[in-house]
Amino acid sequence: MASEQPLPFAYQFAAGAIAGVSEILLMYPLDVVKTRVQLQTTKSGPDHYNGMGDAFKKIIKNEGFSRLYRGISAPILMEAPKRATKFAANDEWGKFYRRAFGIDKMNQSLSILTGATAGATESFVVVPFELVKIRLQDKASAGKYKGAMDVVAQTIRNEGVLALYNGLESTMWRHILWNAGYFGCIFQVREFLPTAKTKRDDMVNNIVAGSIGGTVGTILNTPMDVVKSRIQNSPKVAGYAPKYNWAWPACGTVMKEEGFAALYKGFVPKVMRLGPGGGVLLCVYTFVTDQFREMLRK
Repeated sequence: MASEQPLPFAYQFAAGAIAGVSEILLMYPLDVVKTRVQLQTTKSGPDHYNGMGDAFKKIIKNEGFSRLYRGISAPILMEAPKRATKFAANDEWGKFYRRAFGIDKMNQSLSILTGATAGATESFVVVPFELVKIRLQDKASAGKYKGAMDVVAQTIRNEGVLALYNGLESTMWRHILWNAGYFGCIFQVREFLPTAKTKRDDMVNNIVAGSIGGTVGTILNTPMDVVKSRIQNSPKVAGYAPKYNWAWPACGTVMKEEGFAALYKGFVPKVMRLGPGGGVLLCVYTFVTDQFREMLRK
């Protein structure tokens, strides 16, 4: 990410892991609300959520505050390899593409390509964790599972081990679009911002660039996130084709039955998490990599 000499892979991986866990601890309740809103298909009823504020109110009132952190064990376990893979893969693919195209420095087009490829790489790591998280967050299955490992055990027993990778295709699209928007915007926004003269200036620039990148990435990938949530929350039953299966046809089904706006269900809590969350990620990642560089110089 920085213009300095890239760190060894292990240090990039560790910095990404620390950044990811920091972000999830701050932003997880927004992810629970986002998932609940995305999964609802009815337009009325006592369990219907009329937006983010209503979802927070009803979850806390009817299920207790702790429900906002239900399923966090899977994301906590996931965030370290997920974010570590995101940043480490982005740096490694960046080096690969610069060598392949004979380019010394990153440009915006290369940043978008690198981000998209890193997103595809990241998706292979996160799919099983995402499936566990979605099934734990859904109110309809709240009493069905005892915890993350029970989701894994029941899924394998009832649907087969490959069912843990339900939604791989839609997850790839989600991460390709988000990372391309995120890293592409970070590069461009940094070009427009004043050159940082102090560490505080650098932190502010990272928060601004990361927040804008996170917002743009969220605008691009929310439809894929909606269909991914529904695909992963649909157990496979022998002899029956699932209603939501492949990403783009699933988008068509949602639009046909619920309208285009349904593809942006949960957008407000999602962008409130991943906009500022993108800033937190970049800021913590940059800070940690700077600390590693100082440590390696000694």
